Amino acid sequence: MCGIAGIIEKEKDNRALMDRMLDIIAHRGPDAKTQYIHGNVTFGHRRLSIIDLSTGDQPMFNEDKSLCVIYNGEIYNYKEIRDELVKKGHVFVTDCDTEILLHGYEEYGARLFARLNGIFAFALHDKKNDAVILVRDHFGIKPLHYYFKNNLFIFASEQKAILLHENVERKLNYNALHQQINLRYTQSNETLFDGIKRLPPAHYLVFKSGDIKIEKYWQLKPEINPAMTEQEAAEGINHFIKQAVNRQLMSDVPLGVYLSGGMDSSTIVQKMHELGVKDINSFTLGFNEPTDEFPDSQLIAEQFNTNHRTLSLTMEPMAYLPEVIWHAEEPKINLLQGFNMSKFVSKHVKVVLGGLGGDELFAGYDIHKFIYPFNKWHKRIPKWMQKLADWKSGFLFRLQNASHTMSIDEYRRGMQMLLAIGNIEKFYLILRNVWDYDSEFYREIYHPSFYQKMADESQKVKEQFRHFFSESTYLTSLDQVLYTEFHSKMVNDYLLVEDRMSMSHSVEERVPFLDLDLVDFGFSIPAHLKIKNNQTKYLFRKAMKGHLPDKILQKKKWGFTVNPYLQFKKDLKSTAEKILTKEFVDEQGIFNHSYIQRILNHKPQPRMRWHYNYLWVVMGMAILDKMYIRSNKFAEREFDLSAYF
Repeated sequence: MCGIAGIIEKEKDNRALMDRMLDIIAHRGPDAKTQYIHGNVTFGHRRLSIIDLSTGDQPMFNEDKSLCVIYNGEIYNYKEIRDELVKKGHVFVTDCDTEILLHGYEEYGARLFARLNGIFAFALHDKKNDAVILVRDHFGIKPLHYYFKNNLFIFASEQKAILLHENVERKLNYNALHQQINLRYTQSNETLFDGIKRLPPAHYLVFKSGDIKIEKYWQLKPEINPAMTEQEAAEGINHFIKQAVNRQLMSDVPLGVYLSGGMDSSTIVQKMHELGVKDINSFTLGFNEPTDEFPDSQLIAEQFNTNHRTLSLTMEPMAYLPEVIWHAEEPKINLLQGFNMSKFVSKHVKVVLGGLGGDELFAGYDIHKFIYPFNKWHKRIPKWMQKLADWKSGFLFRLQNASHTMSIDEYRRGMQMLLAIGNIEKFYLILRNVWDYDSEFYREIYHPSFYQKMADESQKVKEQFRHFFSESTYLTSLDQVLYTEFHSKMVNDYLLVEDRMSMSHSVEERVPFLDLDLVDFGFSIPAHLKIKNNQTKYLFRKAMKGHLPDKILQKKKWGFTVNPYLQFKKDLKSTAEKILTKEFVDEQGIFNHSYIQRILNHKPQPRMRWHYNYLWVVMGMAILDKMYIRSNKFAEREFDLSAYF
């Protein structure tokens, strides 16, 4: 796993700048730092050595050096592709997966990209055609950002490297900011920095003749098999998960697994044991809270005889907030656990397997229990009833909001969700706490001088999701949600966090549940097999019966996250009061300080989770603004929390 960066700029020596860019992403690859320069093209690479430790350095070239590649990731089927290319006459000089990108592109061109089964983001310099090609993996597991303006083209694994260029103006992107506040992640290909974009998953970008072109190379197309039986589905789950884990064990350095004690991570440990892996290293993190899963993870560790290590966080986690925002480049509520976990495991291994993707494939989230009972109703409610329900929903919001009773917000949202039956897109977004349907809420959230600007953008969040729901209308409502989450929250929230927080301590995290074959199979299983009697992961539980202890199969789903209510009582409130002062909030001119103060003054209440999460993100935006926009604290690596008071 590595960090990559590039600059295409005419008549300018960018070696010193590239050196700084590589230094600021050194955590992504502490083992080597190299540059490549050819004409107007400057490439940079940071290496985290995992495979072929002696001959895998980059940049790497083909036989006549007409192609150059810098690469971040792992290709799990590289040996099969390599054997195929050798038979076609290609000569390899390393045992590294990187080299197949060169020979594969020579042989197949862009048709190669869809065949790669792995996690990757890479850049090719095609000298013969005077082109630079950027490629990102099927599900966006590895990040890749770019900036293109006034004949300047820059790309990098992380945005902070791009921001070092003197011609890149540092400004907040308000469109992305609204998504961040509304969704708690940015769904579009925009970022919080104006002008910097993300290459979408399963796409490639060609920079040639001073212009860019972006193409999709692969599309997830669920093909439900209505004739599939429970037994066939259960057997398939075991087969494809075992195959995925086996593929992702390749490593020339120590390897471990994040073990939460839940179904997904426990299954990975079970498959590693079944495959005969010796000395399985497992790691568990707790927050010193009632939901900690130490006993369950210990049960799995003992059953499969792993080398098990645990860490319980007892410090005030807010102290790490500037550092995790520096790494993530977004204010998010679920950063601290991954940051501390990777710091913990980095002392023992360089590669870990994680369970992300299992809930999206096999319907494991609590929201799926709300969606499934109305699976058929969403397509049966007439339009006139939906319009009446929309009016009632708006009236309900106005009534509750005028009362300023924050503690019953959750009940009001529940009623609005029920009134959205017949509109699966709205039903889902309300479940995910989006408030764009209540346009009057803009006055509560945003500064009086700013809210109308954001209200003008009110359709954009909904448009981001309408696309996914409209192209999956042939699926059941639950399948539509699973499909949508695979293209939205999983990519731009969970996977972003997994990458940034693992790489913050130079740890490569792999995600077996996002193996291409496993994903294709998962999306062929009918929804009624995945959930039964409204039990999430019913089929997955049945598939693992006899493989995992009954206690693990029957346990309730716990998210790997801090409890916002408990965090508010620990140090969230006290930290927010020091950062979100009226003077700063009014001077920033984005948020409504009276609404923030109302949350801070309210008696702590477990049902105010949305408000505490909102407070967390707004506070994170203040830190990000001060760190990246208003100063050079990001380049100076200023992580002292008091510097942001």
